[in-house]
Amino acid sequence: MTNKKPMMEHPSNFQQTHDSAYRLATLDTDFLLGDSTRGIRFQLEYMKAEECLRAQHIESTVVVFGSARVREGDASGWYEAAREFGRICSVRGGAKDGSSKPRQNVIATGGGPGIMEAANRGAHDVEAPSIGYNITLTFEQEPNPYSTPDLTFRFHYFAMRKMHFAMRAAALVVFPGGFGTFDELFELLTLRQTGKMTKNLPVVLYDSKFWNTTLNFQHLVDCKLIKPKDLDLFTFANTPQEAWDALLKRGLIVS
Repeated sequence: MTNKKPMMEHPSNFQQTHDSAYRLATLDTDFLLGDSTRGIRFQLEYMKAEECLRAQHIESTVVVFGSARVREGDASGWYEAAREFGRICSVRGGAKDGSSKPRQNVIATGGGPGIMEAANRGAHDVEAPSIGYNITLTFEQEPNPYSTPDLTFRFHYFAMRKMHFAMRAAALVVFPGGFGTFDELFELLTLRQTGKMTKNLPVVLYDSKFWNTTLNFQHLVDCKLIKPKDLDLFTFANTPQEAWDALLKRGLIVS
């Protein structure tokens, strides 16, 4: 009788195939969310929104900033004013043009509640597209229901969100707001003041009483912290129609 050696059991490769090292890089969320890939994530946030905007033929926007805490029907009337401005801009600015031409002066907001919701809602009222540039926050921001679904974006990086705000902005209307509104306003004013943004960018601050009570712009001039001509970077308006007229007077191009 011939003694046969027992066949060795083939070892399993389970550990190899289930280790994170074996995952495709594009499917490895631990890798994609790591420190070394931050630059790639930054680039992806630029590319995703950019491709969507190009696909929808969005060439220029009118950016509306303002507080997320403003509510419809409150005493200020700011919500209703932002909504009316969104309607006026969308009808007269070219956003409703459904031809093959690029869309101009599309309302763009931060995508959340308050003034942002109101401006998106104004565009929605007249069946015009509008953009919501949402940001991921610790107190999770949800998109308002009025921005166009395929133009409703979500960013992790404030810097990339600001970049998209600035890239297509043909004008800026700033309603009363807090730290976030001030940050966005002064970011764009600084780009204009320093010449980093060379294109004309009409800037309108809505509700002159609020802005002149909250900030003493002339005091900055008196202290020689800014030049007198820097005050020409913006103007004020107290009604939605005044805001629209001020944009046109300052060079906003409509199709």
